[in-house]
Amino acid sequence: MSTAVGTRDFLLPDLGEGLSEAEIVEWRVAVGDVVTVDQSVVEVETAKAVVDVPCPYAGRVVALHGAAGEVRPVGQPLITIAPLDDAPDPHATYREEERAGSGNVLIGYGTGHGGSGRRRRRPRLALAPEPGASASTDPASDAAWTGGPAAAPLVISPIVRRLAKEHGIDLASLRGTGPGGVIRRADLDAAVAAPAPAARLAAVPAAPAAHVGLAPAGDGDTVIPLTGIRKVIADKLSRSRREIPEVTIWVDVDATGLLETRAAINAAAPEAPVSILALLARICLSGLRKFPQLNAHVDTDGQRIIQSAGVHLGIAAQTDRGLVVPVLRDAQRLTTRELAAALAETTAAARAGTLPPARLTGGTFTLNNYGVFGVDGSTPIINHPEAALLGVGRIVDKPWVVDGQLAVRKVTQISLTFDHRVCDGGVAGGFLRHVADCVEQPALLVANV
Repeated sequence: MSTAVGTRDFLLPDLGEGLSEAEIVEWRVAVGDVVTVDQSVVEVETAKAVVDVPCPYAGRVVALHGAAGEVRPVGQPLITIAPLDDAPDPHATYREEERAGSGNVLIGYGTGHGGSGRRRRRPRLALAPEPGASASTDPASDAAWTGGPAAAPLVISPIVRRLAKEHGIDLASLRGTGPGGVIRRADLDAAVAAPAPAARLAAVPAAPAAHVGLAPAGDGDTVIPLTGIRKVIADKLSRSRREIPEVTIWVDVDATGLLETRAAINAAAPEAPVSILALLARICLSGLRKFPQLNAHVDTDGQRIIQSAGVHLGIAAQTDRGLVVPVLRDAQRLTTRELAAALAETTAAARAGTLPPARLTGGTFTLNNYGVFGVDGSTPIINHPEAALLGVGRIVDKPWVVDGQLAVRKVTQISLTFDHRVCDGGVAGGFLRHVADCVEQPALLVANV
């Protein structure tokens, strides 16, 4: 796709399964910069992760489509590149910005579809003052780079303006963290999440009459937009509950033997420790080999059940951005120590937000250690479209009967939530019992691997 002779548009690529848009976090380049093939040109945030996007073209940047904080749809222009040996038309950049209606990181809101058909003056590119300088106070000058009346805040995206209006936030009161002080969507989200003064609450428009049955936000209420990863989580879990007839079964188990086994493994090789989670993952893999019906998903369109050849093990991880489920592909091929190393690396990267979207999709079975939150049990929602999820509660001292005698043992509760379409209670109960037996008698695991 080209906009002027010799130029090439790089379109925002599909960054993961089911992702249709991405928010621009920060541009790595500016108009006029020379870029090489596969150079990272922009950092974007999807509903799954923050990723750097490389450009497949080399040349000089003539346009950046979208400001920091703006959400761009997949398949739309992201950056325009002109070859170095071809001097581009000096007006081509402005014509493209005017046609696209988004501008680049230094172009103000209002460069697109507007009012009359008269050609507007080309917006100035220098928005942020140089260090030590002050911003212009000339209304006419301000109008030239905002594309409208004078505005105090630096350039922001249309979506930020819209959200600010919806929440009654005065943009002039915000301090932008984007390049040159540009107000980003993250700045607005932080302002929305902060305790709201009475003046702002009064400015929030009343709920439409059609929503009269819903309680409106009142004084002191915190209003959090259901956007980004929170919206993806909500949509996915709602779909899971709508489509999957799930059942949860559980059992208490004596994990004393498992803890002793872990201690012995780590004493033998302290330089490569094995976690309880890794041992539980190994037990799940053993169970799925015996009961492959649970390593599956239902293809509703094709009216069929598909059992996966490999176990792509999802690990539920709580992060600052919300709950994510990174995936270890073909986990059945890993040794227990390899599982431990992969789990440690994957969960750390998930919490840091550095995992690519491809690592957050495609799971066939999920392991959820909710015991880290200090709870005993749960009835979790299946990670759609998977068919099952094993949950593990905290391990605590409890009275337990051993060989007819009462003793204090390390006890935990394990639960299995499964899609009743892929199997009946016999298979689900058999899997859970296998897991429980291996937790209580780790020697049984050795006999099956």
